[in-house]
Amino acid sequence: MRTADGDHGLVLVINCGSSSIKYQLLRMPQGEFVAGGVVERIGETAPVIKHRDLSSAGASEAPHIAEIDAADHREAFHHIDMALRASPGFEGVEGLVAIGHRVVHGGESFSAPTLITPTVIGSIRALSSLAPLHNPPNLVGIRVCRERFPTLPQVAVFDTAFHQTMPPHAYRYAIPEDWYERDGIRRYGFHGSSHQYVAEQAAVYLGRPIEDLHLITLHLGNGASAAAIAGGRCIDTSMGFTPLEGLVMGTRSGDLDPAIALYMQKVRELRPEDIDRLLNRESGLRGLCGSNDMRDLLARSEAGDEDARLAIDLYCYRVKKYIGAYAAALGSLDAVVFTGGVGENAPAIRLQICEGLDILGLGLDVQRNDAVSGSAFEIGRSELTVKVLVVRTNEELQIAREAMRVVAPSAS
Repeated sequence: MRTADGDHGLVLVINCGSSSIKYQLLRMPQGEFVAGGVVERIGETAPVIKHRDLSSAGASEAPHIAEIDAADHREAFHHIDMALRASPGFEGVEGLVAIGHRVVHGGESFSAPTLITPTVIGSIRALSSLAPLHNPPNLVGIRVCRERFPTLPQVAVFDTAFHQTMPPHAYRYAIPEDWYERDGIRRYGFHGSSHQYVAEQAAVYLGRPIEDLHLITLHLGNGASAAAIAGGRCIDTSMGFTPLEGLVMGTRSGDLDPAIALYMQKVRELRPEDIDRLLNRESGLRGLCGSNDMRDLLARSEAGDEDARLAIDLYCYRVKKYIGAYAAALGSLDAVVFTGGVGENAPAIRLQICEGLDILGLGLDVQRNDAVSGSAFEIGRSELTVKVLVVRTNEELQIAREAMRVVAPSAS
């Protein structure tokens, strides 16, 4: 294993779910992809590993898929280990500098990537009540990796950390004080690694220090969120105590009068878990028109489907409202940045969101918007003052960078 003061090395990025493990091996500090993939259906019927490496590099290449025996995460990591060892460019365990773990919720305890210790593990476990579906499986990945690589530095990178720079007037709710003091009820925000990555890449693209920029970043995918970023620091974001707040999403409602849940609980005799399922898994685009695939909605709308048209209109209108609100919160605006599966790949959605925003000094060039030109490109009208960019997000690379900043600051 390389020492932490080495000038380069491999970083393994792990995103561990309840029945899956996503992994990616990157050569740092260049950020070069070496290998990666996902193990799915761990502990279920017919688990599989989907692996891609330099011999089949390129996001468009189909990964190698194989059925495996993986009754638990420990067995799944055995197959990941074998796949990595067989990958061109893997130098063996001695070439690893660190493992970076995605951890969804860091609460108020973590505002930066953190070297994992028993104390940190205890803190992440204590925060599991805020993210019961995410933090426990994240901890499983940490535990198994620490067992397999006991001498290797491991770093927790939190989805919520980037948003910890929000001022109190942005993250507090107008609720009884002891709800915040005793129960931690406040706005945390999510998608932090993505928002940070695209903001930094936008600054590089624009050729300006991020400290001089006022940006609105829009992570639009099945989950969706907006962030207002001033000088590289988040001052507001659309997701709140949970990822349910904010924009309309694939299956999440977004902003909602809280009395609706109380009303429906009463008139439909719903249990709290029913409401949680309905708002998180059966609302959003799916609730409006039966599908959460934007490609499907666009095709249906083009064919005259009014339900799909309404869903798209509502989706775009909510994003447009947040752009206006965040422009006001920032006080000035240099660029709006689209990212995520929808933000990167749906020109029609970008166009509808930006229609009528000339008042803010931004608008789209139709030809630019329809063109695809690399990992970062401009789609705004050149005569307007606010730039509009598309930046392809890379959360794994951001996690690897954050891990390097902890274990090898001189190399990051």
